[in-house]
Amino acid sequence: MKIQINPFKNVKLTESIMENPFPQIITNLPEADIPFSGVKGWISQNVDHQVVFLEIEPTKVTEHSHCAQWGIVVEGEINLTIGGITKTYAKGDSYYIPDGVVHSAVFKTKTWAIDYFADNKRYLPKEDKK
Repeated sequence: MKIQINPFKNVKLTESIMENPFPQIITNLPEADIPFSGVKGWISQNVDHQVVFLEIEPTKVTEHSHCAQWGIVVEGEINLTIGGITKTYAKGDSYYIPDGVVHSAVFKTKTWAIDYFADNKRYLPKEDKK
């Protein structure tokens, strides 16, 4: 007979871990200089793209366009309008915004997402914006 022991049985998550799903290895990345109010992000940089780990307060992001973007909702809920079509995205849902397509968003709750941008300069780190 094989006995399995659950090592997490008596572990209680702290409130801060439940509030922010990104571990310290993510929040230690360079912080992005994002021009939208209530939006904070950390950049993982490559020579031809960026991955941005986003923490977003309930807010609206106005219409804009840029390079191609793919993202996934980690926690929260977004009403995302892409090319005039609005859909609701929640935890586990992914979205794709083609290059140059106008889009906007309404974040109904505090939301965390991970977005890939097909441009390595979509956002600059805060300390590089001199």
